[in-house]
Amino acid sequence: MCRGSRTYRGVAAAVLAGGMLLTTGCGAGGSTDRSSHSDAKPAPVPIAPDGGGGAPATGTDGQAERQREGDEARESRPVAPDYLSTFALDVDTASYGYARRTLEDGQLPQAGDIRPEEFVNSFRQDYPRPAGDGFSVTVDGARPGSVDGEISRRDGVEAGSEAGGEAGAEAGGEDWSLVRVGLSTRTSDRKGKRPPAALTFVIDISGSMAEPGRLDLVKESLGILTDQLRDDDSIALVTFSDEAKTRLRMTRIDGNRDRIHSVVDSLEPTDSTNVEAGVRTGYDEAVEGRRRGATNRVVLLSDALANTGETEADAILDRIDGARREYGITLFGVGVGSEYGDALMEQLADKGDGHTTYVSSSEQARKVFVEQLPTHVELRARDAKAQVAFDPKTVKQFRLIGYENRAVADDDFRNDRVDGGEVGPGHTVTALYAVRLREGASGHLATATVRWLDPRTRAPHEQTGSIETDAVDGALWDGSSKRLQVTAVAAYFAESLRGGSMPGAPGLGALAERARKLATATEDSAVRQLADAIDQARRLRD
Repeated sequence: MCRGSRTYRGVAAAVLAGGMLLTTGCGAGGSTDRSSHSDAKPAPVPIAPDGGGGAPATGTDGQAERQREGDEARESRPVAPDYLSTFALDVDTASYGYARRTLEDGQLPQAGDIRPEEFVNSFRQDYPRPAGDGFSVTVDGARPGSVDGEISRRDGVEAGSEAGGEAGAEAGGEDWSLVRVGLSTRTSDRKGKRPPAALTFVIDISGSMAEPGRLDLVKESLGILTDQLRDDDSIALVTFSDEAKTRLRMTRIDGNRDRIHSVVDSLEPTDSTNVEAGVRTGYDEAVEGRRRGATNRVVLLSDALANTGETEADAILDRIDGARREYGITLFGVGVGSEYGDALMEQLADKGDGHTTYVSSSEQARKVFVEQLPTHVELRARDAKAQVAFDPKTVKQFRLIGYENRAVADDDFRNDRVDGGEVGPGHTVTALYAVRLREGASGHLATATVRWLDPRTRAPHEQTGSIETDAVDGALWDGSSKRLQVTAVAAYFAESLRGGSMPGAPGLGALAERARKLATATEDSAVRQLADAIDQARRLRD
């Protein structure tokens, strides 16, 4: 996967007449399925217009200082000369979960630990589910406008500029829109219909896991999971501290639940954290105990505070890369602890073709290992990528919010050897864009295409959806989808925490109030928790 970010985009003023957008057979907001095979001729990819895009506009009111505190992936870059945005799908939510835990502990999270896409993807969406395997594609949007009658002082300051060196966007959100690209998979089949699971649990028992809310929560989670798995499922247990040890070889659940509970109950914290030894041994066990026709997965439960052995994700994954690619064994990372190696866990999951979540309470553990169990042990799509083609006739500038670590080179969208993301049943994936339309623009705005491989046959498939300019004319806070509003609140919050900006961004006080109103309107406890987190961040800043 290409890791270079292409977040800021400026569309060249002079566009080649022959530069065609991705073909689509659907109208505004619709979708079209395009199944294909590896030897099929790919659909035309847009030709990038000539000329550069200019540099991002200079920030004001200390914006430059705030940006320096953020993740290096967000620093200003030359604007890309094309109008494509390509990224691997991401269903991680750990960044938001860990940020909430940090705020509850009375601290502001580090800017580098904030990944906006994981905030956005932590909330329920309103996308239609597809009838079969694969994805539905929904594209909608709205105008954020001004904030409580006043233009936000942060609006537009990070956006790219027009080709030819034109100055960046003027402050003010009124000429910007938010465009939401939503992807959804169908929910799980009945309990007996999913393939059996072969899960290898790699459990951190280092000294740092002795803190309440770490190993005790892991043990509780494993106990819940053992009771929830089917008789034809299998699990193996590997522990690690300064070295790794296999506690249970791959074992069928049927007739062995008491034995598994006994092994889990016996776990106690010991010494230092050698994640490399645990992952290597875990993959060895997963390969040895793999089952044909089953979902084979390694589940890493850790605070990811590696201090022994190889501590970099690349070095750790290099040791098991061959087995991962040959056998298709993916990695699911479950983070715990008030001090948590979020960056390492995210890199491990990305390179291990998996995803991450964060658990800080018994309630969250039950949600992950009971309510969401099918989404973690089944797959609907492998190596899934999205590409959004903006129409240069109507779009002047655009910016993808987040996904810096999931960027894919535009030319690799249909290169199935390039890693994408793995997505399970009932998952939704959301990408939010800030889009500046040309003056008087009317007509086609963008086409979004998702491409994935069938988990069983590895045959490639595609689905598309498109949006027209009139679909983003409505005001964000006055009648647009409540779930679009929740998406915007989550993105605004993430950008504020990492020192960034978005058009129309309210202050944290106003944002918390909007979140509370949405919590009442949606009757969603998760949105109420979001409002509480925003309030806590505001108090800590004040």
